Amino acid sequence: MNISVFGLGYVGCINLGCLAKNGNKVIGVDISQTKVDLINSGKPTVMEKDIGNIIREVHGLGRIEATLDYKKAVINTDISIICVGTPSTNKGHLNLDYIYKVSEQIGRGLIKKRGFHVIVIRSTVIPGTNKKVGDIIEKISNKKRGSDFDIISNPEFLREGTSVHDYYNPPMIVLGGKNKKALNIVEKLYQDINAPIYKVDCKIAELIKYINNSFHALKVAFANEVGNICKKLEIDSHELMNLFCKDSILNISPYYFKPGFAYGGPCLPKDLKALNAIAKELKLKTSVLNSISISNNNHKKYALDLIMEKGKKNIGIFGLSFKEGTDDLRYSPTIDILKKLIDNNYSVLIYDKYINFTSLLGENRKYIEKTIPNILQMLSDDIEHVAKNSEVLVFCNKEEEFTNILKNFQNKIIIDFVRIAGNENHVGEYEGICW
Repeated sequence: MNISVFGLGYVGCINLGCLAKNGNKVIGVDISQTKVDLINSGKPTVMEKDIGNIIREVHGLGRIEATLDYKKAVINTDISIICVGTPSTNKGHLNLDYIYKVSEQIGRGLIKKRGFHVIVIRSTVIPGTNKKVGDIIEKISNKKRGSDFDIISNPEFLREGTSVHDYYNPPMIVLGGKNKKALNIVEKLYQDINAPIYKVDCKIAELIKYINNSFHALKVAFANEVGNICKKLEIDSHELMNLFCKDSILNISPYYFKPGFAYGGPCLPKDLKALNAIAKELKLKTSVLNSISISNNNHKKYALDLIMEKGKKNIGIFGLSFKEGTDDLRYSPTIDILKKLIDNNYSVLIYDKYINFTSLLGENRKYIEKTIPNILQMLSDDIEHVAKNSEVLVFCNKEEEFTNILKNFQNKIIIDFVRIAGNENHVGEYEGICW
């Protein structure tokens, strides 16, 4: 199929690469000349496991290109997939400006387009967005929804760091819409993926990811509170939670049920805020949902206290992004810890093999430049240098190379947020955040 992908950030880049790898011809569309140039030179726009090889391969096969010209993209494709960002407003609502701007572009592109066109919304949006996007496109294009075009809501369930794997191994595929022709076309995109397909009402498809991510956020906060209680009672929190997760019938899933560091990233905090905002608009009291971020912030304060209580001023941080396997710094809980340490005149060195400041793009770069302007002075690509010149080593992400640091620097104070190996590999002072 001929497909256009609007937005070349994380979701857009992964979709562009994987769709092309599956044999489709894909045109990427973005307002950033830098991102367009990267794709056209066979390079990904994000740092993500496996995507670099995929983009290079499909570029060599002539299956992908990128452009600023949205009209060209719409006219020359049968499906347009919307993957633009939906950041939070100050009140926790989603800013859907990018969604509506792309809708206008697609509408203008459809004016001279012949044949039935399918628009797929993969971005995370609030219920009712599908309808509003359709209204915008109808108004601008003078085409009729249902006969000239239609819109399918197809939320993504990609985790940064494992997004390529997740694309090909989703827990399910959700298609929201009523138009059978459009549904059948989109379903063909997933004909080689072994996952159940659920065709549901648009509003269900639009809300499901908020429910998923709000529950995931709840699981992280719940497990960390359990871990804090266990530590006070001298109980091994991981042994207890391993037992808890044996019940796969009632306790649903073991994922996220590991006591450790606070949650962060661009999805869980944003979607939790949005679900709370929806409840508030409906004048509903959601005490549990409201308490999750409070618990998470308390856990970040607890993590900071663990570091400051050691009485040392030279701190080494291993892993800066919100989780391993990605360079995404947005809403990383480690950034919050780092800001507090800087404010309290600590000397900090940072090692994260995924962070190359010169290659950071878009909102990711803007976020770190605004949050910690002098980040470059602290970053080092030499893991041994960071370990040698720090009194307290704080492990915020889980990487295999960190285990060697734990073993080789026995004289250092270790604070472990992710249980990289446990204290059995360190004879010196070791403290886990929840164990």
